[in-house]
Amino acid sequence: MEELLLEYGLYGLFVLSFLAATFLPVASEAALGGLILAGADPYACVAVATIGNTVGAVTTWGVGRWGSEPFLTRLLGLSAAQRERAVRIFARYGSWSLLLAWTPIIGDPLCAVAGLFGLTLKRFIPPVLLGKLARYAGLAYLLS
Repeated sequence: MEELLLEYGLYGLFVLSFLAATFLPVASEAALGGLILAGADPYACVAVATIGNTVGAVTTWGVGRWGSEPFLTRLLGLSAAQRERAVRIFARYGSWSLLLAWTPIIGDPLCAVAGLFGLTLKRFIPPVLLGKLARYAGLAYLLS
């Protein structure tokens, strides 16, 4: 990961942030921190990581929207309990629950469940973007 960041900078951060919001276990926070500590512009890093992670979340939403529930369970590697938890959270809080799309373990399932429930992108993107921006901006603030 370090080599990718050093060689590709913000482009590498975008790719890692995108992948982190899909079903792959990638630490985009470490990539953001590494670039900032290496002297990259924190504002640019936060913007790129937020956009990449949000586009990745939209991809996960699309898998939920056009995939079947059994397919999602296999793809996410979720237990029935984890899937039901995501469904309960989304059913109770609706699109506001997507402010938590950045969280480990529950974030990806929430995005997929939002797609599965037919939430429009117009209602999906704002809370996801806001939650991811807050996470990356908070991390950048702690590092500066």
